[in-house]
Amino acid sequence: MFKKLFKWIAVPCLLLSSCNNYLDLKPDAKMVIPKTLEDCELLLNDYSTMNTKYPSYGEVAADNYYLTSSSWKAISDIDERNVYIWSDEPIVLSIQWQGPYKAIYQANQILSVLAALEDGSSDRWKVCNAGAHFFRAFAMQQLMNVFTSPYNKETATNVLGLPIKLSPNLDDRSIRSSLEETCLQIIKDYRLAVSGLPAHAQNSGLPNRAAGHAALARLYLGMQDYETPFRYADSSLALQPMLLDYNTLNPNASLPFSRSNGEVLFPATSSSSYALGQSYARIDTTLYNSYATNDLRRSLFFRQMANGMAFKGSYDGSLSGIFVGLSTAEMYLTRAEAAARLGLLDLSIDDLNYFKTRRYKLGSIIPIESANIETVLNEVLQERRKELVFRGLRWVDLKRLNQEPGFAKTLTRTIDEKSYTLNPGSKKYAILIPQVAIQESGMSQNVRD
Repeated sequence: MFKKLFKWIAVPCLLLSSCNNYLDLKPDAKMVIPKTLEDCELLLNDYSTMNTKYPSYGEVAADNYYLTSSSWKAISDIDERNVYIWSDEPIVLSIQWQGPYKAIYQANQILSVLAALEDGSSDRWKVCNAGAHFFRAFAMQQLMNVFTSPYNKETATNVLGLPIKLSPNLDDRSIRSSLEETCLQIIKDYRLAVSGLPAHAQNSGLPNRAAGHAALARLYLGMQDYETPFRYADSSLALQPMLLDYNTLNPNASLPFSRSNGEVLFPATSSSSYALGQSYARIDTTLYNSYATNDLRRSLFFRQMANGMAFKGSYDGSLSGIFVGLSTAEMYLTRAEAAARLGLLDLSIDDLNYFKTRRYKLGSIIPIESANIETVLNEVLQERRKELVFRGLRWVDLKRLNQEPGFAKTLTRTIDEKSYTLNPGSKKYAILIPQVAIQESGMSQNVRD
């Protein structure tokens, strides 16, 4: 089986060439092209391509951590150094753009083969088709989170989105759609996926129906459409409600969480990052101090280093990239936030109280019984801030929350006594697309202030 898998994943093992050819991607023409349903299933199970190598630049640019001047200088990746200080210098390496588009290419290849098969009514065909739509949407969403401006329904039709690739044809020209068109395509793919995904995925790297609902909840929350993420988060949790009790975990473990833990709805990780690694990244002191002494995450998420706290709480159970997948914990917080914003305070408080029983020392918290919208929303957002650290979500949250004056935040960095500032609403929230993709395709670059 592994020989067959290698044979098929070699098809989209793409070499750096011309961005006009699928945004930098060009396959070896000598490789065998997949033709059968089994081939498609093998491509879908290519974990390295489909579940890893998603962009980490959003987390690198966010405020969950800091770098000392010496650590910043020691990072060999010039792009990460520039992203950290929100520099306008061009992005040199293309991997954070190329990796997700490789997953999109592979999903399109699967969909193209499936469309030509005669057994389109079989359960296997439907599941494979749904999976390919999910992966294409997930990869596009990860790219959008990093390389496009914050979503605002009043301006989204006039703001640049992503090149939308719906075919494995490498000769299609790369033209950026609007942000609204990008979101609508992601929504379309996720909805198609939900209609065909099984309740239980055959392999742990594949999405199930709960993951499909969760992905839509995440997307709509970023679009600030709060009624819709409430419904999708609720649907996801109806299928998979499990929430880990952190009281049962070992705080002394070097990696307390496994990829197979019951909260994970869909596993995915970013590409490796020097800046975010334990050797360099130190948790923001204000963030760390926001964890009360009875908060179990204080010891499960972090470890003491010589010069500060480092993150160890990856839901991937590894130090290779950050976990950017979907979890039930995220869905509880999404439903709680949406409920609070919709005025459904009893539901929001119920979620918040239940969530906290699983994150704080047993018997150490006093349940919230009643409160106003502002109090409940602030409490939910504080828990979200502490729970979803190093999940690739802080950058997205900053982009949406900065549009509300009460939650807007100015970020600052200091390197060698020089200060750098990122203001709410800055055009730098759309990180620069790698320069080689711009030069070779001729598509528009993200503008700067």
